[in-house]
Amino acid sequence: MGRTEREPGRAVLPGPLRGWLGAIAGLAALAVVALGARYGGADGPGGGDVRVRALAGESGAAWRDLAEGADFLGEPAGAAGLVAVGVLGCLWVRWPRAAVLLVGGVGTAVAATTLLKPVVGRTIHGGHLAFPSGHTAFLTAFALVLALVVSGRLGLGRTAGLSLVLAAGTVGGAVMGWAQVVLDAHYPTDALGGWCTAFAVVPAVAWAVDRAADSRAQDEN
Repeated sequence: MGRTEREPGRAVLPGPLRGWLGAIAGLAALAVVALGARYGGADGPGGGDVRVRALAGESGAAWRDLAEGADFLGEPAGAAGLVAVGVLGCLWVRWPRAAVLLVGGVGTAVAATTLLKPVVGRTIHGGHLAFPSGHTAFLTAFALVLALVVSGRLGLGRTAGLSLVLAAGTVGGAVMGWAQVVLDAHYPTDALGGWCTAFAVVPAVAWAVDRAADSRAQDEN
């Protein structure tokens, strides 16, 4: 085993979290499939969407401004800026593997939602494909990768590391999902689908990044 593999925090998917996040990713993928089957071809909200939207109520100007700020983070310019800052941070701490995960994780999550939209065929506002929410998947994936990086660098154990990853992903998804619902850009179940998509994709990408990087390190040694 080479030096690179022995250094603490080098794997972007820490060993103590691998099994748990793999199971969570599987459950999240099943949830996406179930939601997609439930709302496939629909052109309006479901009963749960109506109830959640009613609980949100009417938002004032200040709340809408906050929602628009969050929404901007999922737009091309905002997302690119956020990822660029994250990549620079990974390179600053000399962890290129984490930078690869950041780009690959969020990119794959967004690509998955793009591919799923026409398959599911759910629409909003006169024909715009809605399920799952790409904005929600993006910010959830970004938060998940950030939490994995922090967990790996600090060498957190299973309980602390898993708690951090789940909390970060939940907060990221909740913030963007709330913004999409407040702005009437998505139904709540679209946001839920985007959140689950990120949880399904990021652990798999992290595993693939580690596998490829470890294989390359072995070839070089």
